[in-house]
Amino acid sequence: MSLVSAAEMTKKALAGKYAVGQFNINNLEWTKSILLTAQELKSPVILGVSEGAGKYMTGYKTVTAMVKAMIEELGITVPVALHLDHGSYEGAYKAIEAGFSSIMFDGSHYPIEENVAKTKELVEKTHSMGLSLEAEVGAIGGEEDGVIGGGEVADPAECKRIADLGVDILAAGIGNIHGVYPANWQGLRFDVLAKIKEIVGDKPLVLHGGTGIPEDQIKKAISLGVSKINVNTECQLSFAAATRKYIEEGKDKQGKGFDPRKLLAPGAEAIKETVREKIALFGSANKA
Repeated sequence: MSLVSAAEMTKKALAGKYAVGQFNINNLEWTKSILLTAQELKSPVILGVSEGAGKYMTGYKTVTAMVKAMIEELGITVPVALHLDHGSYEGAYKAIEAGFSSIMFDGSHYPIEENVAKTKELVEKTHSMGLSLEAEVGAIGGEEDGVIGGGEVADPAECKRIADLGVDILAAGIGNIHGVYPANWQGLRFDVLAKIKEIVGDKPLVLHGGTGIPEDQIKKAISLGVSKINVNTECQLSFAAATRKYIEEGKDKQGKGFDPRKLLAPGAEAIKETVREKIALFGSANKA
């Protein structure tokens, strides 16, 4: 099974009123846990790679080689997209060259005219190669790998301009943020989401910052046209908690508990459990 673009899986999700999870990967354990869980639940899956995580894993070519080999070695048969998350203009071209099957170009920090011009160019480039392109309007709040967004609410008219360029998936800020949500968070702006959906029609929408949004708001967002939801922080938190528990219980000092394969195993299992919960919530199980 080779990598696929995210276009077809998100179109199917939109029609079927469910969402495909994008789970960000940071290393071998992350990738393995997510792929095995998607296979177990027969769910399509999108592996997200931020520019920072790509650099950490020594480069996009290393990531592509690892993911492709793992799909083959683990016998993964569900659709898998390898997706650049919040890519810069230069990063988008590097990921394309490295063999990613899906690209997010985040031009939300540019003036709208420049965002439109760069997105249009990348739509043509990706589509000529059979890849999918996600674009963003209205920066997502919080910080991810040094990309800081204020949580702006997207302008529906600007959303239409970007959607009309032929992007496969549209990320529009509706009050969602990266990282852990603060206690005074006001919730998602469903009025804005409904207006965007009305104006862009059958364009799959993506919800960034999926960690910590209440389940009822996730389900409502899916009912209003969100067909891709990004999860990163929640996997990191569950991995950290399981690893901390293992060490605090002194298991790293028992037998060969310091062996990294043993040390990282509880965290890897915790990621699987988080992904299982999200796939169930998003409704993508048995949709592969």
